[in-house]
Amino acid sequence: MAAAPSPSTSIDLTAALLLAAPALVWGGSFFFAELALRALPPLSVTLFRVALALPVLYLVVRAKGIALPRGLRIWAAYFGMGALNNAIPFSLIFWGQTQIESGLASILNGTTAMFGAVVAGVLLKDEPLTRQKLVGALLGFLGVAIIMGPAALSSLDPRNLAQLAALAAAFSYALASVWGKTFLASQPPIMNALGMLVGSTVLMLPVALYSDGMPRFDLPLATLSALLALAVLSTALAYLMYFEILRRAGSANLILVTLLIPPVAVSLGAGFLGEQLGREALFGFLVIGFGLLVTDGRVFRGDA
Repeated sequence: MAAAPSPSTSIDLTAALLLAAPALVWGGSFFFAELALRALPPLSVTLFRVALALPVLYLVVRAKGIALPRGLRIWAAYFGMGALNNAIPFSLIFWGQTQIESGLASILNGTTAMFGAVVAGVLLKDEPLTRQKLVGALLGFLGVAIIMGPAALSSLDPRNLAQLAALAAAFSYALASVWGKTFLASQPPIMNALGMLVGSTVLMLPVALYSDGMPRFDLPLATLSALLALAVLSTALAYLMYFEILRRAGSANLILVTLLIPPVAVSLGAGFLGEQLGREALFGFLVIGFGLLVTDGRVFRGDA
């Protein structure tokens, strides 16, 4: 089997378009979820998102001729990945969106890369927590503090809890990145995405049934359209583009997607949902974005 070509750290036109595309579909996920949450509770939206994306990725895996793994150990790893990267963060974000604006949820979710740098630095020997990553993380948390404001320290209302839920989701994503590198690095990436969705669907089914009862299928057309967009565009297609970016531009460039997602979500929320964010949220995003650039480091080194 031939070795895969090493991804470049530079970005050609195709890679640039691929960076913009997942920013649109991931940024759009907050918008689609907001529409779906008008008719469904958060856990049901999570179940629909992973379950409807599952057959799409299955068809891709079959088309590529990738064999399904049979070992119990690898499927246990997929279930862990499904919990950390789908079931837990999706549920937390969607619940949070019942209390806060979709754009604000996306901004707080932008701390994922900084959580990831800290978690990887603590748990992985080959990704040490450098001073640069630590400074970037501190800037990110400063941005979060600006968004939440001093009142968050004196009272825990539902809005504050929703912001904490979005942060907890970001932390879960960070744990998922370490989990995937530790237990799934030897598996084909697309198979990892499929296995993860199998795990999250199986995990969410009993939870959603217990919490919300049998899923409803007599839904308004707008809700069904939002669920399909959330599953097919913001989940299945997003993962396919994610792995193409890894192949073409390397993992370091994925941090640029994190910077692009909140503006997309904020713009959609303002344009179609009438959401307006205060200056604190927008200024906090700028601080978080600067923290992401510090964590990445290439801008300050002058790398191409």
